[in-house]
Amino acid sequence: MSHSRHPDNKALTRRDLAVLWHPCTQMKDHESLPMIPIARGEGVWLYDFDGRRYLDAISSWWVNLFGHCNPHINQRLREQLETLEHVILAGFTHEAVVELSEKLVALTPPGLKRCFYADNGSSAIEVALKMSFHYWHNRGQTGKTRFISLSNSYHGETLGALSVGNVELYKDTYGPLLLDVITVPGPDCYHREAGESCRDYSARMFAHMETALEKHAEETCAVVVEPLVQCAGGMRMYDAVYLEMLREACDRHGVHLIADEIAVGFGRSGTLFACEQAGITPDFMCLSKGLTGGYLPLSVCLTTDDIYAAFYDDYARLTAFLHSHSYTGNALACRAALATLELFEASDVIGANRTLAAHMAGAAARLADHPHVGEVRQTGMILAMEMSPDGTRNTAYPWQERRGLRVYRHALENEVLLRPLGNVIYLMPPYVITPEEIDHCLAVAARGIDLATCD
Repeated sequence: MSHSRHPDNKALTRRDLAVLWHPCTQMKDHESLPMIPIARGEGVWLYDFDGRRYLDAISSWWVNLFGHCNPHINQRLREQLETLEHVILAGFTHEAVVELSEKLVALTPPGLKRCFYADNGSSAIEVALKMSFHYWHNRGQTGKTRFISLSNSYHGETLGALSVGNVELYKDTYGPLLLDVITVPGPDCYHREAGESCRDYSARMFAHMETALEKHAEETCAVVVEPLVQCAGGMRMYDAVYLEMLREACDRHGVHLIADEIAVGFGRSGTLFACEQAGITPDFMCLSKGLTGGYLPLSVCLTTDDIYAAFYDDYARLTAFLHSHSYTGNALACRAALATLELFEASDVIGANRTLAAHMAGAAARLADHPHVGEVRQTGMILAMEMSPDGTRNTAYPWQERRGLRVYRHALENEVLLRPLGNVIYLMPPYVITPEEIDHCLAVAARGIDLATCD
């Protein structure tokens, strides 16, 4: 079958719907919801085959840091492509993976000294869960087989990662396949009392975690959390004091702490890593998404020398960690990650982001008084606006009404890619966005909210 070298949107959509099954999508929606075929990207913009453009305000599922087709990353990938595309990482190594590991150890919180690579965020979580369990097993504490996680959490969609998440729909559907996890009410500040600060609420909610640790520490391998922002859970946010208290309690009770920084790492939270804001070092830190600047699949689980030492022994002892992926430490992906880190080194990206974040806050401030916005909240380069029937945090639109979908449609018609999480409209843009482009995104979002809540 021959196809045009220059397809249009309709032609490519027809071909797509004949063969593809898209992620996180009810495919029947595409009987009425237009598919958007993308021909090329440049900076914050995506261009379709018919000449329309869309500002990627969500960084293509939170992965893109420095814009599409970034010239620096492109060049580094071309250079790598000419020397080595991939090699097995069992018994072999290569320059890109060594250099990347050295840089990650230097950049992440002190004490994280070892890098174990995988292909995606969910897989990094699987590594951390298995590594924590296996650590206690090697240390003779075989009763430790469970994990503690927070309500409203999300850690990925492979079965282990899904188990430690708390998305109701997923639990209802896949429950029989999942681990038995201890779920603790989280510190989501959307539920704070009127007049209560986010810090006070987060500290108050820690009592639930303390109780769980007192009761279950002897059977618990680790606590797993998303530091500061529960992204897939509706961009719900909490204060760093919770992480401070959690680190101390995990140490006191002899339980590991797994920090899932897959979505919030690499500057999204206002610091390079969210854990920095609490001044803590987790026992495991999982990174992916922005790690390669949005270019290639790669994830890493960083851990401590103490955990590494529990696996280091003579072969006959059978203590080695049992986990592998064919593309572990892929040279091209590692080079994209190094090029991304070089962009952080070349300028004060975090400082520039703080200026952009302040502009986002100013541009969104007027929505705080919108009659159908319950809250405008922000952590660094993540800004969220939650729609509410009466403009308070006490009510919610029924999910069946799909009001976020109305905002999504309106935004596409006005050159912006927003993909709301239920009733939550959010911006998590690439760092190369301009103040004027931020203004456009928020103007479109505001009008979208007007249209979605006018009945």
